[in-house]
Amino acid sequence: MSRYLVTSALPYANGPIHFGHVVGAYLPADVYARTMRLLGEEVLFVCGADEYGVAITLNAERESKPFGEYAAAWRDEIKTTFDHFGIQFDIWSGTSRSPHHKEFTQDFFRRLKDNGYLEQQESEQLYCPKDERYLADRYVKGNCPKCEHEGARGDECPACGSWLDALALVNPVCGICGTTPERRTTRHWYLDMPKLRDEFIGKWIDDHPWKSNVGSFIQNMLVDAPKRAITRDLNWGIPVPEEIVDSETGKVIYVWFDAPIGYISFTAEWAEKNGTPDAWKDWWKSPDTRLVQFIGKDNIPFHTMLFPAMLHGVKDDYILPWQVPANEFYNLQGRKFSTSDKWSIPLEEFFERYDSEAARFYLLSSMPETADSEWKWEEFQRCVNKSLADTIGNLVTRVLRFIVKRCDGALPDLSAESAAEFDRILLAECGEIGDPAEHIRAFKFRRAAEQLVANAAVANVFIDRVEPWSLFKTDPDRGRAALSTAAQYIAWIARWMTPFMPGKAQEVWEMLGAESQVEELPWPGVPKIAEWRTLPAGQALGEVHGLFAKIDDETIEGELRALHERAL
Repeated sequence: MSRYLVTSALPYANGPIHFGHVVGAYLPADVYARTMRLLGEEVLFVCGADEYGVAITLNAERESKPFGEYAAAWRDEIKTTFDHFGIQFDIWSGTSRSPHHKEFTQDFFRRLKDNGYLEQQESEQLYCPKDERYLADRYVKGNCPKCEHEGARGDECPACGSWLDALALVNPVCGICGTTPERRTTRHWYLDMPKLRDEFIGKWIDDHPWKSNVGSFIQNMLVDAPKRAITRDLNWGIPVPEEIVDSETGKVIYVWFDAPIGYISFTAEWAEKNGTPDAWKDWWKSPDTRLVQFIGKDNIPFHTMLFPAMLHGVKDDYILPWQVPANEFYNLQGRKFSTSDKWSIPLEEFFERYDSEAARFYLLSSMPETADSEWKWEEFQRCVNKSLADTIGNLVTRVLRFIVKRCDGALPDLSAESAAEFDRILLAECGEIGDPAEHIRAFKFRRAAEQLVANAAVANVFIDRVEPWSLFKTDPDRGRAALSTAAQYIAWIARWMTPFMPGKAQEVWEMLGAESQVEELPWPGVPKIAEWRTLPAGQALGEVHGLFAKIDDETIEGELRALHERAL
């Protein structure tokens, strides 16, 4: 048995998250963690908010709020969204909240310096004479020198995705007041990425198995791996260790450096809360641990090159990522999600109107696994109405209500002869039954969602073929046997549903009369003839009710109209 340490990219505590964020790094991680637990593996699921950096200081200042208070408010808001989707972390924290984050970050800084991977350099930096401050990355705006996009920032171009140096921006202006900045000399610490690449990371990347979209992305980065500044002139962040020789006052550690260390500091926080303070080492320093880091496309450089370089460079037995199943961008009706342009879905209103687990399943079935994809209201409707309400929900209610009506509300018994007959029909003649977990382990969540629906469709074929309602007219015993077989298969559907829609899975499980938690059962795999019936004959069913409400055309038309009206 392996130990799986599952992480999701730390969401930045500077605003709300949308469906694109959820489907990119958090929902697939939750499904993966749940599935691996069901398969009997030891799993720890770690996440928290990224709470330092320039963007937070900018917006906190605009709102006249203390930086920590501002970040904490968004940390809580983001967690509320995760709660709506049933995303459950073993530890949820924040980089300014965690009691261990400063300690770990400064330890990384010291070790990298002592091991010869940090150096100080004098460099020019943009300085705003009006605001009397150095302008770190997002405090600067201008035109991208590579694609000429007018909204480039001092660290990155959102249009072409290039890493940028603020000094290279064309027509730069201060992001606070709009003043044209001047160049001044300052000193900062840099991570020697060329040295780390040549010494270890380059070969590690070449030898590592990556998803196709990740592998092609990082090969381009290896060609140009410049030294990366890891300090900034800011008053919000982890300070450079006081004892570091020649350090200047007022320097803090750059957010890109400290944020991934949060995975470690949050794990230490989890261990301490569980009364085992040293247990974090079992996860981060054991060769038995497989580190799986779920991220979006924009985080590929940090998790496949920079963070592994840091883990290697500290020379302290840290494990490196086993898999980084990055996803591409997720859009909305043909355009990028944008809260500022109001091209988004108001989450509070959404959760008042729609089933969150139906949305959870649709997001999984439309994930941007190797190419960009999008939320389409019409496709959401189709998924809910056909895949969920018709294929799964209708199957459950019509079979169980028929048992209530014709079998006194209890699971019918059947003879060995009938069991053999209906086993053969259902499991061998009504369609191929696959194991969704196999696809989840391969990070193919769309295929796993398809498999769940396909498995449920097998039962519908079975019901249509044997027609238990007709059997009750000619041979009631065989009619009861057919219903018993269908109910037993519904138990498998409930267990297959567990990582996808845990709440709905439990509802089905309770309708079958079970009093336990379905998520506590092991993963069922694929049923085998004569070895798959698990529910005891005579078990009384619970209250049977509808699982999924269908969505009509008028509702979808209203959503599309509202989307365009908001964006006017």
